[in-house]
Amino acid sequence: METSIMKLYKNPDKNTWETLSTRAQLDKTQLNDTVTTILNEVKENKDAALYKYAELFDKVKLKTLEVTQSETENANNVISEELKKAIELAKDNIERFHSSQREEPTIIETTKGVQCWRKSVGIEKVGLYIPGGTAPLFSTILMLGIPAKVAGCKEIVLCTPPDSEGNVHPAILYTANLVGITKICKVGGAQAIAAMTYGTETVPQVYKIFGPGNQFVTKAKELVQQQGVAIDMPAGPSEVLVIADETANPSFVAADLLSQAEHGTDSQVILVTNDVTVIEKVNLELEKQLNALPRKEIAAKALENSRTMFFSSVEECVEFSNVYAPEHLIIASENAEAFIDKITNAGSVFLGNYSCESAGDYASGTNHTLPTYGYAKNYSGVSLDSFVKKITFQKLSKEGIQNIGNAIELMAAAEGLQAHKNAVTIRLNTINNLI
Repeated sequence: METSIMKLYKNPDKNTWETLSTRAQLDKTQLNDTVTTILNEVKENKDAALYKYAELFDKVKLKTLEVTQSETENANNVISEELKKAIELAKDNIERFHSSQREEPTIIETTKGVQCWRKSVGIEKVGLYIPGGTAPLFSTILMLGIPAKVAGCKEIVLCTPPDSEGNVHPAILYTANLVGITKICKVGGAQAIAAMTYGTETVPQVYKIFGPGNQFVTKAKELVQQQGVAIDMPAGPSEVLVIADETANPSFVAADLLSQAEHGTDSQVILVTNDVTVIEKVNLELEKQLNALPRKEIAAKALENSRTMFFSSVEECVEFSNVYAPEHLIIASENAEAFIDKITNAGSVFLGNYSCESAGDYASGTNHTLPTYGYAKNYSGVSLDSFVKKITFQKLSKEGIQNIGNAIELMAAAEGLQAHKNAVTIRLNTINNLI
């Protein structure tokens, strides 16, 4: 047990669990000031500021900010037929799962003559941010674009950074076109969030912004939320917690930990187990699999911020997981379903030895845009609900206002709101022919 590749904690006292649940702390010196400056400049100078920042941050002098039709068509020719089929399979599953979340209005008669119901209406204008750096996340377009279309959002704007040649990754363009996004802009970083918040000559203003990003993007989303634009959720670096018992497959567990660790150096992976031999076997697999990864250095750095936790029982493992509140929770056990009712805090849960996190990241159908940094305690992952507003309706007949009118009058009077009372009294008097 002492040879754990990640720092090992044995039966830690519950008083230390909160501390052990802390994520990697980023150096945020001057981050707020830097992002505020970018936001203000884009608000003031619009497209001119976006061209400037593309040259400064992306090292490219762009001729236009919007992706052209010919660029999209070219991407379609570049992508292999095999990848196209894989993306289409994922699209079908994601569409099927999110379409099932539609709610038909149900009229409830709360009192005779009083009808109440709720209707879901798509947010008219939404913005999607898609990272395009070391890992161009075209899969996130499926996760955000599909529910936006299912919800009936009228305008879907996508911003993603260009490469040093001024191009957008062809898989991003192909996927965006496949799901029906027509406005794609070559804008990255905090400046993209600013552009979608304030609007520029090229980038339309939106009402809600979705998508992951680096610390500059995250900070920008945090700041613009205070200015009236909605965001999907607060976010930090990606993470996974794996609960593994004696029935787990160590090579599977190691692969799951590394699949998360390769996201970035600030990602965090946690192994929680009640079996000593699992730790030893997983460590051997980690070393073997890590050496074969192209992103080995990134994954290795992430493992430095990661932990192995040993508890005497699986119940304690689950209890610790609820305190940690992971973005992704894998229960690597043949008995995984027995713990479903005990899970209270997690973004998305993967049950059993064959439910790898990669399935949810790409093609099982669930959404991979999930709360990180412990926000799973009070936030849900993205779903169809994220792209709609719920508008309530009510309709009162003469009988309805008579049935609840007196109660309204009494309550309004008790609160000292005479006009509220009068709005009812006048109607009741009219019905009773007293006016």
